Amino acid sequence: MGWMRDETGLEKCAANYVPLTPLSHLRRAAHVFADHTALIYADHRATYAQYHERCTRLASALTTLGVNPGDVVATLIPNVTAQAEAHFGVPACGAVLNTINTRLDVDTVSYIFDHGEAKIVMVDSQFLELAEAACDRMDGPPPILVEVPDEAAGYPASGKHKVYEDLLAGADPNFDWIMPEDEWESLALNYTSGTTGRPKGVVYHHRGAYLMTMGTVVSWRMVLHPIYLTIVPLFHCNGWNHTWMMPLIGGTIVCCRDITAPAIYDAIAEQGVTHLGGAPIVLNMLVNAPAQDRRNFSHVVEVFTAGAPPAPATLSKIEALGFNVTQVYGLTETYGHVTECLWRGADWDGLDKPDRAAVKARQGVAFPMMEDITVMDTDMHQIPMDASTQGEIMIRGNSVMKGYYKNSKATADAFQGGYFHSGDIALQHSDGYMQIADRAKDIIISGGENISSVEVEGVLMGHEDVLLAAVVAKPDEKWGEVPCAFVELKPGATGDAAALIAFARQTLAGFKAPKYVVFDELPKTSTGKIQKFELRKRAKDMG
Repeated sequence: MGWMRDETGLEKCAANYVPLTPLSHLRRAAHVFADHTALIYADHRATYAQYHERCTRLASALTTLGVNPGDVVATLIPNVTAQAEAHFGVPACGAVLNTINTRLDVDTVSYIFDHGEAKIVMVDSQFLELAEAACDRMDGPPPILVEVPDEAAGYPASGKHKVYEDLLAGADPNFDWIMPEDEWESLALNYTSGTTGRPKGVVYHHRGAYLMTMGTVVSWRMVLHPIYLTIVPLFHCNGWNHTWMMPLIGGTIVCCRDITAPAIYDAIAEQGVTHLGGAPIVLNMLVNAPAQDRRNFSHVVEVFTAGAPPAPATLSKIEALGFNVTQVYGLTETYGHVTECLWRGADWDGLDKPDRAAVKARQGVAFPMMEDITVMDTDMHQIPMDASTQGEIMIRGNSVMKGYYKNSKATADAFQGGYFHSGDIALQHSDGYMQIADRAKDIIISGGENISSVEVEGVLMGHEDVLLAAVVAKPDEKWGEVPCAFVELKPGATGDAAALIAFARQTLAGFKAPKYVVFDELPKTSTGKIQKFELRKRAKDMG
């Protein structure tokens, strides 16, 4: 009868069962890659042995400040050394890491401090006033602030709070890490953007993060010792879990505080960066950087891009600069990327540039650590894979959140039917590759016809004068709503709304072409996403 579940008489024990956790990667790397460079930031260099010791000291220091297993330790820090160290040092004392978006307003940060019940907040000196103001508005007891100065960037210590380096200097370098007893234990707490209300607290577990690190190595075709540039903020899905992944393969993390084209090109040329992740706006920045901001490099840089469907025109241009782009897709609730546009080898190798860029813009298929990701209709049935029928992306696998912290109703709604409901509207091609049509709230319904804002944006981005484009619904007395395009022009370009509308109509059906064009700088989040909710307000107020 073979091996039957629960009938072998065998049990889990310390020898054959160890809870999965990304903490194991750094503990191993401290021995296996002891002398290899783990972290680079400005003049700071740390080997894996040194990185491990600093994380150990951080865990020790947090316990002396009263942090117990299960407590929340928050950070308000950009992509610098201390933020990477927090990813291991905080869970190494059994605490839950809550990385907070540094661009949030005082009221939202205060809400997160209260809702997450942060006991300690590690805060970069640049954002100290934000943290202090947020503490003043809290309903509950305020957290202890630990200041993380960055003198190299012009942010010295204020002298008002405990200082990060002083705490590490006085901590125990032999502190015994508190490893999870159950891989379902909470590892991190990440808050959603909250554009339609209060942000929701997404809870990650150790197992999901561990499997995310394993699946990413496979999907990104990585080998030992990659050099990874931190463009994705570590407060966004914990940097897509890449910081937890790097010790697995002895990678080097190059921290990037301020995301600019010169900083990225310099890091590639001087540090030999091999991998980076970023939203399409980052790719656009690299493509449109002036010659004086670029640097020559001879190797191919592998790029994961996500956050919004990239325009085929951008993808086509960036490959010529030495970047190989893979489109990935995910959400805060899925630890970051969980699908990839896996290249289909000989089937796609012969495509010309426009077709190659078009297929690269697809969100693709599930990462190897996921169980099932597909597109379903409202009755939870698989949609036809005809590249036309639309449905909602549904996700099932170990790299899906535990749920929303203190919000059982939202958790139940998100998991209805045994899948996580993404809220993203997509179609599927005959090979099963998914392609996002729009967020459900971004679909424009004009005279009963559905218009994909993503499709219209892709066409507008093909115009030589357009730097960025975002399309939203504008209320219309006759049609209900019509497409309104907000366009950010390249330097030196002059806006001509009629000409841009005519350009769009060369490709799009008449009802899909924008009826209004507004030339202005687009509002963006810290991760490079265009804030469409702000544009919808503007369009509504236009009358």
